[in-house]
Amino acid sequence: MKRDSQIFDLIQAECQRQTSGIELIASENFVSNSVMEAMGSVLTNKYAEGYPGKRYYGGCQIVDQTESIAIERIKTLFGAEWANVQPHSGAQANMAVLLTCLKPRDVFMGLDLAHGGHLSHGSPVNSSGILYKPVAYSVEEATGTINYDKMEEVALRERPKLIIGGASAYSRDWDWKRMREIADKINAILMGDISHPAGLIARGLLNNAVQYCHIITTTTHKTLRGPRGGLILMGKDFENPWGLTTPKGEIKKMSQLLDSAVFPGIQGGPLEHVIAAKAVAFGEALSDDYLNYITQVKKNAQVMSQTFVDLGYKVISGGTDNHLMLIDLRQKFPNLTGKLAENTLVQADITINKNMVPFDSRTPFTTSGIRVGTPAITTRGLKENDMHLIVELLDDVLSHIDDTNTIEKVKKKVNQMMSTRKLFAW
Repeated sequence: MKRDSQIFDLIQAECQRQTSGIELIASENFVSNSVMEAMGSVLTNKYAEGYPGKRYYGGCQIVDQTESIAIERIKTLFGAEWANVQPHSGAQANMAVLLTCLKPRDVFMGLDLAHGGHLSHGSPVNSSGILYKPVAYSVEEATGTINYDKMEEVALRERPKLIIGGASAYSRDWDWKRMREIADKINAILMGDISHPAGLIARGLLNNAVQYCHIITTTTHKTLRGPRGGLILMGKDFENPWGLTTPKGEIKKMSQLLDSAVFPGIQGGPLEHVIAAKAVAFGEALSDDYLNYITQVKKNAQVMSQTFVDLGYKVISGGTDNHLMLIDLRQKFPNLTGKLAENTLVQADITINKNMVPFDSRTPFTTSGIRVGTPAITTRGLKENDMHLIVELLDDVLSHIDDTNTIEKVKKKVNQMMSTRKLFAW
């Protein structure tokens, strides 16, 4: 069969873009050759609706093993009792939890989307906001951090059936113990969406949500450095609070309900090639090399954050505990939007994403902020001293936003800086 040059030329162009530039999008990373090899394997040919040992198709004896290995490895990594590795994404993992725990129009609570919450935590254009009734807690304007006493006030007033912790743009650790105390006061289920800091949590660098949350969801492609996908965890299985039973009259465990919500509730056949790649990534995450890597991610983020502060930028909450930071551009550049910053930095081969900041004066399409993270550049082997240079290059572009000569000079410096860096240096 003739090679599809139109597509493969574009794949090569994307490889060149990734290789020559500085990737600062906090939710992106670079996978190992082993993870990529598993994703591109013959496992993509296999249909395997159901779960290991309970499939609706024949010939699943091999994929049963790969999926079981993925489950056991992720349970070991987080100290969990149960896991479902089939969700195609973090958003679908969240959908499965909401489908399990809520009925249409039930109230649940999550972080305000304008303050860093994720669209699957109650956006009006997402199924979470269309089918259910979200209420929000927020960050404090003065500190940029969550006030758990005010979170409790909202919970006691609104009585949500489910409380979600986690965010897409929050740079501080989460007090899962405090949140569990709040949830217990109103007999709510506590869900921790740890999609961003999962890798740091897994290796003990942040508070472990598995110890306190009833249910945990995460993506697998951010700090976990695996293929794009999602999963659901529980630290301990428990009887569902609604008294739902099996056809034999036995009380269903929460794991049974969650399994059913993923398949057949929201998905059909699992992506067994991706699940195999997840297993490879989970194995990598259990290694000493990964511990060194994720420790460096955090070190790099702290140095980068402080460099932004030193150059006059406002970092929301004043710093970071994890892998990312949220920058309010208005303090240094009152007229510069996040959208313009993103588009201009791309011209210099520096990739970030525009992002709303708490109490933003602009729309989500323009924003007053940018979100920056260190997982991808750390995968390429960059360390603390490189963080100073990266922020200085970024600042040079933003300080000369209309100067094409400056942008071109920065681009050359970026390309030179990354010319000897492998995409995956660990």
